[in-house]
Amino acid sequence: MGSEALEFFSCANNNNNNNGFSYEPKKNIIMEETDNLSINIHDGSWFEEEIDVDLKWSFALNSVLHKGTSEYQDIALLDTKHFGKILVIDGKMQSAEVDEFIYHECLIHPALLCHPNPKNVFIMGGGEGSAAREALRHKSMEKVVMCDIDKEVVDFCKKHLTANHEAFLNKKLNLVINDAKAELEQRQEKFDIIVGDLADPVEGGPCYQLYTKSFYQNILKPKLNDTGIFVTQAGPAGVFTHKEVFSSIYNTTKQVFKYVLAYTAHVPSFADTWGWVMASDKPFCLDAGKLDKKIAERIEGELLYLNGASFFSSTILNKTVAKTLKNESHVYAEDDARFIHGHGLGFRN
Repeated sequence: MGSEALEFFSCANNNNNNNGFSYEPKKNIIMEETDNLSINIHDGSWFEEEIDVDLKWSFALNSVLHKGTSEYQDIALLDTKHFGKILVIDGKMQSAEVDEFIYHECLIHPALLCHPNPKNVFIMGGGEGSAAREALRHKSMEKVVMCDIDKEVVDFCKKHLTANHEAFLNKKLNLVINDAKAELEQRQEKFDIIVGDLADPVEGGPCYQLYTKSFYQNILKPKLNDTGIFVTQAGPAGVFTHKEVFSSIYNTTKQVFKYVLAYTAHVPSFADTWGWVMASDKPFCLDAGKLDKKIAERIEGELLYLNGASFFSSTILNKTVAKTLKNESHVYAEDDARFIHGHGLGFRN
């Protein structure tokens, strides 16, 4: 990370919401400019992110709280008027304090609730700590391994994303700075849940190999227990964007696991519907009543987005997306990527 550019700011959670980034900047914030960062700030204090070649998504700013550079990527923390504090990596918005709970509840809780008794989790990526935070809410959890490649980004999030301070200090969290593929390969233990909280699979990108059939089949699946479940973020899943990576991730996973479930939710700060894919060799229970009972019994605190009915409904895809997933033939291999433009080119490993 570049030199310190911000006085420490403390948690001010007026809504009693522990599922988002909660900040209260101190007065007299000390700013220090860092040159050549891939963050697009326009006159009039707007941050602009390019979603597609002819589509941009702009955020009105209160201030730029921090800008810095790690060995792998650029990082910024912005205070926006509409979405509160947002984390930006390489010019792409990663998460926003007002709605990150949607993404992270959907990523973590369905898999853990579908497992009979989850005790350990391996998170690929997840440097901001929110995925670990949600996993640690499960009363049965004994160990969460979070493996991210970028130490400086993780250290920044540990210091400044105050809603996740408790998770980073939890004795059940084993934080590892390493390439997730190499880390899984060398570990002897098996896991109940493996989570992919990674950037989307862009050819040549740092995470591409972590979405391939060979990785799922030869490295990831052998590290799951017999009742183990794999879940991954799967990129934008809207009517116009689901063919970018969502359908290919789904189809690639189907080549390796017996039961594969795709589900989606709208994330306002992403300006799109987002997708996740969950897979196992054991069937999933999607009964809303049983899921609600598990939520009440297993999870500390109240979920803000998910309940049994909402998760079940998230698995029912619209006609266009469902048809694409049914007919998708593309499988991710080391030499066969698909291009994605916009969200997801960020830091999650």
